Amino acid sequence: MTATTAQSVRLVRRLLHGRPPARAAAPAAATAPAAAGAEARTAVTPAAATRRAAGDVLVLVALPVPLVLAALAGSFTGGGTRRWFGRGESQRADAQAAKDAAAAAFYELDTAQRDLRISIETIAAVDDSPAARRAVSDFAALGQRIDQASHDYISAVDSHDLDRDDLEASAASRARAELTKAKAELERAKGDLDRFAEGLAPLLRTAETQLARLAPAVERARQALLAATQALDAVRASGLRADELAARLAALSPELTKLNQGAGQHGVQETIRRADHVLRAAEAVRGEAERLPATAADIDKRLVSLRTRAEAITTRAAGVEPVLSELRRRYSAACWQDLQPVPEQAAHAVAQAEAKLAEARAARDEQRWPDALALLSTARALLNTTDEAVSTAGERLRRLDEVSHDQAHEVERTRFAVRDAQRLAMAGRNTPDPRHARPLDDAVARLDRAIAGLEGRHPDWWHFLTETEAVRQTAARVVQEIREERGASGG
Repeated sequence: MTATTAQSVRLVRRLLHGRPPARAAAPAAATAPAAAGAEARTAVTPAAATRRAAGDVLVLVALPVPLVLAALAGSFTGGGTRRWFGRGESQRADAQAAKDAAAAAFYELDTAQRDLRISIETIAAVDDSPAARRAVSDFAALGQRIDQASHDYISAVDSHDLDRDDLEASAASRARAELTKAKAELERAKGDLDRFAEGLAPLLRTAETQLARLAPAVERARQALLAATQALDAVRASGLRADELAARLAALSPELTKLNQGAGQHGVQETIRRADHVLRAAEAVRGEAERLPATAADIDKRLVSLRTRAEAITTRAAGVEPVLSELRRRYSAACWQDLQPVPEQAAHAVAQAEAKLAEARAARDEQRWPDALALLSTARALLNTTDEAVSTAGERLRRLDEVSHDQAHEVERTRFAVRDAQRLAMAGRNTPDPRHARPLDDAVARLDRAIAGLEGRHPDWWHFLTETEAVRQTAARVVQEIREERGASGG
């Protein structure tokens, strides 16, 4: 570009920016005095400024069109050397787009990793199974790969300054390639992370279910302890000590302390297990406390009832000896010999029962409720056994009298039971099953032997009665077996 052309371009730029064209530089010796007296000079008149601008326009019009365009282009670029619409700017734009895409991929991967880390921490806090431990280790390994991909991305960003004015096209191309590669690695890591998260879903659902149970379980345990305490206070206000229940409730205090410390210190599963234990124990205490007044009343009632029954059995036991005398007089020794110890055994058993009742009374007065109940159960068992023994003597005499006067009724009753079993065994069959026929044949033979044993002046009627009872039991057992077999086969 010639000197005249350059001067023209500068003139155009000054006009476009609203500045007057510069005058020709004066020699230094001539300008020095002018500069020293600058403040004394007056401003340029409006007419002079107008004439100067008009002259500048005329100069611009006189320039060739290409020079005017060059001047205009230079004015829009600010006077620099950077080209806005060339190949270098296209490479810069591509590199910037690659940088933006990689940044988006990095953000998505980082967000997904943070979310999944929360899920992993949830699983680790709740689940100690092998599958959960394997998930934690797999996530750690996946995290190393993510860290490497993130490091490569950050290195690529730090290695290239895309805002430099002197960025070369080749540098922009390298930046685009490296950033595109970093983006691809980030996206692959994101895909692996998403697939890992999908496989983690069952463990996460289980963990979230456990966590959802945690707060309600702890709250239920606390409410149960409160209800048990209130029930115990109400019982004590009625005059009952309930020391045993109070001790059981006090034993739950350390468990409550651990519940208050939370799952962060003791673990979710352990806290839920402890809450369930406290809930069950507290509800048991509350239930027993609420039932305690009724229990005390029941113990008082049973003490009176069992004492009355002991007195009645003592009275009845006194009548056993006359019954034994009658048996000895009318029947052989085999019919009554086993009943000889009954009077003595009855007296001893009643004495034991009365002693247990006295101990139960003392336990009730001391409000040792479990001890009182246990002693009452022992006394009742002793009285039941004694009652049966006392009743046996009178029942034996009655049955022996009946069979000695009419043994035919006992025989017919027994034969009917055997025949009924035989008919059932033959139903729908030409021959009976040997498993059923054999015991029935043996029963018939046993009955015949019992009947034959009645010969003589003093037959053993008690042996006859026990044999006929045994035959009827055999027949009943066969009938039961047949019905069970046919019921199982649908016949």
